[in-house]
Amino acid sequence: MTFLPIVERELRVAARRHSTFWMRLVLALAAIAIGLFVYLAHAQMTPTTLGKEIFGGLGALALFYCLASGRRSTADCLSEEKREGTLGLLFLTDLKGYDVILGKLSATSVTGFYGLLAVLPVLAIPLLMGGVTNGEFWRVVLVLVDTFLFSLTVGVFASVWSRDARQAMGINLLLLLALAALPPALAGLIAYLDNSNQVIHPLLFSCPVYSYYLCFDANYRFAWQHFWISVGFIHALTWLLAALSSWMVPRSWQDRDSGKSEARWADKWRTWVYGNAAQRKALRTRLLQVNPFCWLSSRARFKPAGVWFFLGFVACWWLYMRVVMHLHWTEESLSMTTALFLNSVLKLWIGIEACQRLAEEQKMGSLELVLSTPLTERAILRGQLLALRRQFLKPLALVIGVEIVFMLAASRPSVLPAEEAAKQAAFGVTGIVLLILDIVALTWVALLAALTAKSPNRASASAISRVLVSPWIGFAAIAVIAGLWTAGGPGPGWKFYLYLWFWLGVLTDAALGLPAWWQLRTRFRELALQRFTASRGKPL
Repeated sequence: MTFLPIVERELRVAARRHSTFWMRLVLALAAIAIGLFVYLAHAQMTPTTLGKEIFGGLGALALFYCLASGRRSTADCLSEEKREGTLGLLFLTDLKGYDVILGKLSATSVTGFYGLLAVLPVLAIPLLMGGVTNGEFWRVVLVLVDTFLFSLTVGVFASVWSRDARQAMGINLLLLLALAALPPALAGLIAYLDNSNQVIHPLLFSCPVYSYYLCFDANYRFAWQHFWISVGFIHALTWLLAALSSWMVPRSWQDRDSGKSEARWADKWRTWVYGNAAQRKALRTRLLQVNPFCWLSSRARFKPAGVWFFLGFVACWWLYMRVVMHLHWTEESLSMTTALFLNSVLKLWIGIEACQRLAEEQKMGSLELVLSTPLTERAILRGQLLALRRQFLKPLALVIGVEIVFMLAASRPSVLPAEEAAKQAAFGVTGIVLLILDIVALTWVALLAALTAKSPNRASASAISRVLVSPWIGFAAIAVIAGLWTAGGPGPGWKFYLYLWFWLGVLTDAALGLPAWWQLRTRFRELALQRFTASRGKPL
């Protein structure tokens, strides 16, 4: 029998996919554009300093890509097989657990790994500018590859434990935080209370960010042992998660009777998420009178509470920066960062929630049953919009109100100079307007993607990348061109970037949101049933 047969097959299949090559091209072009933007934005620096800035910025973005791409690729790879009932068929053959795990890792990692390889030559360009040594470059490459493999095994381990796609993503994130974020947070708490405690550094070894921090000569020179221990520790965690996944996967696909203890915990979890029988009945009675699909999307009673919890967390962080770090509330480093963080997370959250229920119904095949009821297509859309309003409207109104109050307070002559106050007011108004327009466009694009994408994760990723990411790519490209055009002279002022940000956002929202709204109103049933009525890959 061929050694690792699934790995061989999956590599052949992945090598033929168009997305494998497109992802490599897109990431390479994105890295080049970001490097050019940093170069033009800091053209007054010396070449060595500029090389360090470009190398550090691209390396940090590549590290974030490794943490996100690996987990996203493997999060649903085995849980999807469980839902479709095909995982057990693999174990009717002579395949072992490691065959399946390594095959899935190979199949899901090719596209992301090729994208990482495409970024590495761009990351090496600062070597020619000076300021970056060969050792720094190769240490960063080692950390990026190590982090990518670690991220892959975190995702596949969570997928072994799960059957539902959203549950897999949740366990995936919690596991990453438990392994890579919780120990450093504990180290930070210990350092805050007693900075002489020697237990701080070992708690940082599982964090890829710490390894990346030690890549640079200024830090590596004094803690080279910690660098290699951290890299080795993360690599050992990777093999441990892969081994545990290989041991667990043959035992995870069977449907078995739950014991009394498991059933009791399952009932407690269901009661905590959906409420007891009386609470479920009250919610069902109230929401069914409004819209049946709204009830279907709003059964988890803590969804609105999750948004309020996030706002509370941001408020605590703001107070910490204000009181402990002694930052004035009008400083751009605090006010702009807080507004940008709030607006970005709310947009991403709404983009994910808008398509999840509809995409799950579409994937399970139950959307056809919903369409066979007297419930109309517009009623389904209205129900999903009502569910989003129930979850996000009040927190969103509070965020907009707080931003307006802070913007008006900062615009007073006694607080800031006139020019600075006008700048903050202009960016504040633009941010609020684009927040509203982006949410509207993102909702319609996400609902449309839910009917056509193969999974809820792909639907949300498609909507977010088109509505939120594509304008920033255009912004970076135009900013680079403007910087080249004005090279050697004064660059564009802040008003140029403000207008560019605003009009790119408005045009993107109109170009994507209006067609999505029209297609959902006129072709909802056709799009929902196209996999049954398709001929030669096109809807009839």
